[in-house]
Amino acid sequence: ILEFRVGNNAYGINVAKIKEILTYKKPNPVPNANPFVEGIFMPREDIITVVDLAKCLGFPNSSNEATDMYIVTNFNKLHIAFHVHSVQAIHRVSWADIAEPDATISGSGCGVATGIVKINEKLIIILDFEKIVSDISPETGLKLSDIDHLGDRSRNNTPIMIVEDSQLLNKMITECLKKAGYTNLYCAANGQEAWDKLNELESDGSLHDNVHLVITDIEMPQMDGHRLTKLIKSSDKFQHIPVVIFSSLINDDMRRKGEMLGADAQLTKPEIGKLVDAIDNILM
Repeated sequence: ILEFRVGNNAYGINVAKIKEILTYKKPNPVPNANPFVEGIFMPREDIITVVDLAKCLGFPNSSNEATDMYIVTNFNKLHIAFHVHSVQAIHRVSWADIAEPDATISGSGCGVATGIVKINEKLIIILDFEKIVSDISPETGLKLSDIDHLGDRSRNNTPIMIVEDSQLLNKMITECLKKAGYTNLYCAANGQEAWDKLNELESDGSLHDNVHLVITDIEMPQMDGHRLTKLIKSSDKFQHIPVVIFSSLINDDMRRKGEMLGADAQLTKPEIGKLVDAIDNILM
């Protein structure tokens, strides 16, 4: 993860989401933009929206713009620059070292923390950048309209496990799948919870009755989706279960890794309609 600062607070972002880091220069303001959108700039051929992360998090503006930076990200097929007050260091950490925030921090889908990690006696909060962007511009989130065109569908009781650490996205994916007819859904908050549940079901002989397909995010605390996919597909007990990776991090490198691990399909958020199509094709 990349550690950065907003005010005196330490935050983190998965380096897989970062396109580049640039020195801060005042962007061009955009009339009638969301209050959290500071403006736009064009470092090369792409016009990039700038999000003022301090304002998003409720902190004062920078006291020294000379040290400010842009973290330019690439996820959900969007290029967004986040204005931060300094960039500190890159830390190599295991997903197992990242703790999941409890309900006092991320309850009711309102929190923007997806994980917390302790490095050199310092707590670093990993932010949910997808939620921050979705709150600013809801149409960048899951495209619910992609489900509407499917029309009325018959109820399907095939059991599906959804593995997603974001409470908001977990809820939205569940609602979309129910709207698409899939009503027998079990939700796990991370790969470790999902893996433990699969083993529990296999031990009591009820695996086939409870899981016919797994949908997993990649970036999660405790255990990420790639590790979960590898465990499922390398196990004689579980390798028959189809795994669909549904993540904002799908790019050429991630897709190749997912294929090597045995994923049956890989879809990029926010294309929920294509996720439903993939489920339909696998379960038909």
